Amino acid sequence: MKFAVRQPLGLRLWQLVSAVMFTVVAVMALMFPDQLHDAVFDEGALGSKTSIRLYGGALLSISLIMWNALYTSEKVIIRWTLLTEACYFGVQLIVTTVTLCEEGRFPNGAILLLCSRGIFIAISIYYYYQAGRR
Repeated sequence: MKFAVRQPLGLRLWQLVSAVMFTVVAVMALMFPDQLHDAVFDEGALGSKTSIRLYGGALLSISLIMWNALYTSEKVIIRWTLLTEACYFGVQLIVTTVTLCEEGRFPNGAILLLCSRGIFIAISIYYYYQAGRR
């Protein structure tokens, strides 16, 4: 089903911001895994770059879906991408929080990441429900 009247205000901008954000972080994880890890956890020792590069590959796959959803007017596809985004941010929020609690350290970069993920979850869920209204 396509949007009958009009899309929620700011939806396309949010989709563009999300697609760019996912792409940039994916490329950073693939090309500069050490720097991405250091930005979040303020540590110099990274055991293996493979896990961060796999994370980058997964993010790149999600970013391709986000870019394709930017060009559709199908409500179902747009809602699924918003739900995918909210789930991704929710999982990242939980995993990062648990990791920081286990380590007993809370660097500024990680706190900023957690706050931004909470905001991104709220925005994605807001648009998810707004796109579902008739």
